[in-house]
Amino acid sequence: QVQLVESGGGLVQPGGSLRLSCSASGFTLNWYDIGWFRQAPGQERKEISCITKSGGSTVYGDSVKGRFTISRDHAKNMVYLQMNSLKPEDTGVYYCATCGDYSDIRSWGQGTQVTVSS
Repeated sequence: QVQLVESGGGLVQPGGSLRLSCSASGFTLNWYDIGWFRQAPGQERKEISCITKSGGSTVYGDSVKGRFTISRDHAKNMVYLQMNSLKPEDTGVYYCATCGDYSDIRSWGQGTQVTVSS
């Protein structure tokens, strides 16, 4: 299967910011709607944002709307998630994967850990 690679996670204090990056090996990310998913401790993995393959439309979960921004760079075949005003409840493992109409074509990577704590 294709291998998606997430990076950019880390430990940050409440109110801080991080930018996550998503890349792929043997996979043209530009061909698909790509989203970010979060698995918080003790919870199911949940989609928190999705961007269309063109980059022309984005959606966000209510918990992150106004704080997170998803974007993509077609020249680099990458997708990003800018996370601002981070809260402890944002803690979890973040994954990128196909979303929207391409949800049935999905391969999970290892994810990147985000920990928001004082």
